[in-house]
Amino acid sequence: MRRLLPLIVATAVVGVALAVSAQAKPPKPPKPPKAPAQTDLTIAAQPNPTVFRAATVISGRLKGPDNKAKTVVLREDEFPFGTGVRTVATTKTDTKGDYSFTRRPPRNTAYQAVASTGAAYPLTVSRTAFVKVRIRMSLRVSDSTPRVGQIVRFRGRACPAHDGLLVGIQRKTRTGRFRTVRRTTLRAATRCSVYRRRFRVYRDGTYRVTSDDRDHARGFSRARFLNVHR
Repeated sequence: MRRLLPLIVATAVVGVALAVSAQAKPPKPPKPPKAPAQTDLTIAAQPNPTVFRAATVISGRLKGPDNKAKTVVLREDEFPFGTGVRTVATTKTDTKGDYSFTRRPPRNTAYQAVASTGAAYPLTVSRTAFVKVRIRMSLRVSDSTPRVGQIVRFRGRACPAHDGLLVGIQRKTRTGRFRTVRRTTLRAATRCSVYRRRFRVYRDGTYRVTSDDRDHARGFSRARFLNVHR
């Protein structure tokens, strides 16, 4: 009996220590409930750049649960940016959460979409989509089959009006790039602005005109081929 007493005492001490240790460990906290899925509103423009008076489609998707038939508002801010944001159109998402607007911006314009979801995140704002608007340029020539050294008159319009803006008349090089060979300026007209320039042409060539300003992206006319003969 005396031999068993130290063993019993030691066992009791270990048991008490384990019990105290078990009591010292706090219980694991319960897992927090999952937050509701946050919605996301995308936006893009196609085509971009567009051309003055041409249409561009502003579209995107409202991602997340319950994205059908939600109101989407389109805001725009024309050049110069930051002077006034205004609401220009309203639509609703389709069964997939997609939306679209067709716009004809007169100058470089920033667009942003805002969706009202009615969920845990009631208002969702897209990033900003910047749409560049090219100046619409045209080019006509007095003779597309001139003789060697003949004077050819280049003329056309630029829309919208940019009176006094510099116009470059360009010729395609052997590498396929266009190089400016003459310059002129835009003049006032009844509609838009007009330009004229005359110079001698000595060999075949493909020509175009180009111009740009801060409120518009660089515009290009259609290329015209001059077939020079003797």
